[in-house]
Amino acid sequence: MNKKYERYINYIVSDIELPYIKYLNMYGLSDNEMDLVLSKVFNQPVTIEGNYVYNTNGKLIYHEDSNGYCYKNEYDNQGNNIYFEDSNGDWNKSEYDQYGNNIYSENSDGDWYKREYDDNGNRIYYEDSDGYWDKKGYDTNGNQIYYEDSEGNIVDNR
Repeated sequence: MNKKYERYINYIVSDIELPYIKYLNMYGLSDNEMDLVLSKVFNQPVTIEGNYVYNTNGKLIYHEDSNGYCYKNEYDNQGNNIYFEDSNGDWNKSEYDQYGNNIYSENSDGDWYKREYDDNGNRIYYEDSDGYWDKKGYDTNGNQIYYEDSEGNIVDNR
C-alpha cells in the first residue's frame, strides 16, 4: 500500500464515528476499503455483510440499522461475549472463568453480580449490586445439600 493511500485510510480510522458503516458510506469507500478501515477500527480481520460485521470466527462484532442504531460486541479467546455497547450508550461487560462460567457482569445502569463455582461447575456463591447474596454446598454426587441467603433462609441437608 502506498504511503499516501495509507495516510488516507489512517485518517479515516482516526476520524470515524458511530454509526461506522453509514459514516464510511459518506466517504464513498469501496467494499475492500471498508474492510480495511473496519479491520483497523476493530483491531482484527473482519468480514462485512451488509450492515453486519463479523470476526474471523464468524461472531457478530458490529451491526447498525437504517435508523443509525448500532451495537458492537467483543469476545474473549473462548468465544464468550465480554463486552456489548450500543449507540444509546448502554453497555455490559462480563468475565468468565477457564470453564466458560460467567463469574462477573456489570452494566451501564450500575448493576453488577459476581458468581463463584466449584470444580464440578456448580454455582456456590452469588452476590449482586442490590445486596442479595447466596451460598450453596454440594455433595460428591453433585446434589445440593446446603443453601443460605442474605434474607436469612437456610436449608441444611447434610
